[in-house]
Amino acid sequence: MANTASAAKRHRQSLKRKLRNTYVKAEFRAAIKAAREATASGDAAKAKEAVKAATRLIDRAASKGVLHSKSASRLVGRLSHNLDAKKAAPAAK
Repeated sequence: MANTASAAKRHRQSLKRKLRNTYVKAEFRAAIKAAREATASGDAAKAKEAVKAATRLIDRAASKGVLHSKSASRLVGRLSHNLDAKKAAPAAK
């Protein structure tokens, strides 16, 4: 338990941040999952929109400090790479 008013305030703030971070993480993780599923389905237009939406949420999470900027960049890069690979795969056949 906090012994000072400032420590109590910091604890309250940490709880608020934890709640926000949990929500933001769940949101972008769900978007990543949807983007991966859309990419795997083969529908190029749907996959492109899903990756765009996931990228937006990942970048927003990074700007809020929920996700490290390099982790965000890596996630976006992998989604984009998978999307491009699926586009190139039919042409290679």
